[in-house]
Amino acid sequence: MRTPTHARYRHFAHLFALTSATALLLTACGSGDSSGTGAQGVAAANDKIPTTDVVSAIHKDDAAARLLPSGTTGLTVAVTVGGTPPGTAYLPDGKTLTGQDVDFTKAVAKVLGIKLKIEQASFEAILPALDSGKYDFGAANFGVTDERRKTIDFVTYINDGQGFATRADSKLSKITDLRQLCGLNVATAAGTTFEATLEENKKVCTDAGKKAYTVQTYGEQSAIWSSVQQGRSDVVMSTINGLRYAVTHQQGLKFLNEYHRLDVGFAFKKGTKLAPAFQSAVNKLIADGTYTKILKKWGTTASAIPKSQISPPELKN
Repeated sequence: MRTPTHARYRHFAHLFALTSATALLLTACGSGDSSGTGAQGVAAANDKIPTTDVVSAIHKDDAAARLLPSGTTGLTVAVTVGGTPPGTAYLPDGKTLTGQDVDFTKAVAKVLGIKLKIEQASFEAILPALDSGKYDFGAANFGVTDERRKTIDFVTYINDGQGFATRADSKLSKITDLRQLCGLNVATAAGTTFEATLEENKKVCTDAGKKAYTVQTYGEQSAIWSSVQQGRSDVVMSTINGLRYAVTHQQGLKFLNEYHRLDVGFAFKKGTKLAPAFQSAVNKLIADGTYTKILKKWGTTASAIPKSQISPPELKN
């Protein structure tokens, strides 16, 4: 069931504190077998995080910068550290933030010629805090939904969405109808659009005379993958890009399919005057090829958009 809070609609996992980041990487996906999955697989995957510099060569674009509100020299951005790429994560040094959202945020700042103050926050805290002015914007792979657009403005920079993955030995195949999940245990991140979608549609099973699926929510991506690898969950519903990265970098998993695409954007308080400048900056990155370099770095070229938009309607595919 939906609630009136933003937390119900967020896309991704909760904040991982710096002091626990290393522990999360070491405990993620433990399966107890020798297939290379589990803690060893996740640690190895994070050791291979791409480090190509796609930002430092970017120059300020005066036309885009002129669209900023007068006197804007720096902004505070809130990010959520999810533990694994292409979302925001730590490099093996345990202190340097990286990820697709980080690269896009820094790239836009370079185009606009502004300084960034990056603050970490739990996903559910970011959207409500925008209206209070605690943060100037959020960069945590926020999907653009009609519900969110009531109180939040967005500037899009990629297209992502919902998908499914499972163990490599699972008999599950493409999930095109949630009735295919009836009777199964479905793991997902707590408080996300994935959880909302699953909870709102449980009745499709009981209406069909079948046993409802069980929604298992977790606050950490590591716990989700551990649940699947250990057989406590049958399938994972999460971000398309996150799932693809996981199955590419960890053994014993397979990507099933995309389920529902969403535009993703920087999030601002409603009525922000920053949106035109950010839109111009993203479109500048698209035009000069930097945009493609960032997507190639993170293996997400399928998420490319032709142009940035301000708060477009939710995709209904």
